[in-house]
Amino acid sequence: MISRNDPCWCGSGKKWKKCHAPLKEQLDFNAFQRLYLKKYQIHLKTPNQIQKIRASCLLAASILKKICAKAKAGVTTDELNSYAMELHQEADAIPACLNYGTPPYPKAICTSLNEVICHGIPNSRPLEEGDILNIDVSCILDGFYGDTSAMVCIGEISEEKKRVVNISYTSLMHAIKILKPKLLVKEIGQVIEDYASKHGCSVVNQFVGHGVGLEFHEAPQIPHHYNTVSIPLAQGMIFTIEPMINAGVKEGIVDPQDQWTVRTADGKPSAQWEHTVLITDKGCDILTLLPK
Repeated sequence: MISRNDPCWCGSGKKWKKCHAPLKEQLDFNAFQRLYLKKYQIHLKTPNQIQKIRASCLLAASILKKICAKAKAGVTTDELNSYAMELHQEADAIPACLNYGTPPYPKAICTSLNEVICHGIPNSRPLEEGDILNIDVSCILDGFYGDTSAMVCIGEISEEKKRVVNISYTSLMHAIKILKPKLLVKEIGQVIEDYASKHGCSVVNQFVGHGVGLEFHEAPQIPHHYNTVSIPLAQGMIFTIEPMINAGVKEGIVDPQDQWTVRTADGKPSAQWEHTVLITDKGCDILTLLPK
């Protein structure tokens, strides 16, 4: 919750106690929910919603782990997609990306290889030694959404690919480490781009993280690059952080045929890791982190 000497949520530049506090001193969670929905179109989740979203996130993480274990040289991404369908059906869940968007996305998971930034469509190409692969799993369980992704390295990979895979993961975890109520959304991108730039990589700015849980994509958008989004994080917010890090230029090109696959403009490798996080009263909880 906001304290009396904090800047007011309305953006006036005044302290809260000298601005909206007289009207909001008895602000309870329901009123705070209404405030965020009205001002930012953000749904702060209730404890019951959090429980349901957590279950979907853990399922997504479990399915992702099993698919990653099967991603080896000689296996096609279509085979991984078929396995993902089986795992969803066993859990009585639905792949969130299947038939999503325009044109409808045709598969149950995204499999983005090497220079593919995101939204790679599974196909009959066998994985090969030296490939890097992002596998993105999103589940609908009992009407609630979970979303996560991870990189898989097939055999021995190049130093350039190792670098981009490691920087993507570390930048994600650096961003998660700073999460807490009142942190501004723009500080997430600041941490990620500072780290990536320091290590000679670029941050894709065509795609963002997003609120998730009640819908597949909700407010707020979470840019991973330098930005000016000054929305303060609040307890009950659930969103993804999923930095897409390129070894070369940041620009991506959407495939004109399938209208989904996005490749780096210079053909250099790209990597992405993703977690869904919940803002708690003191920090955050990674909902897509499986218990050890």
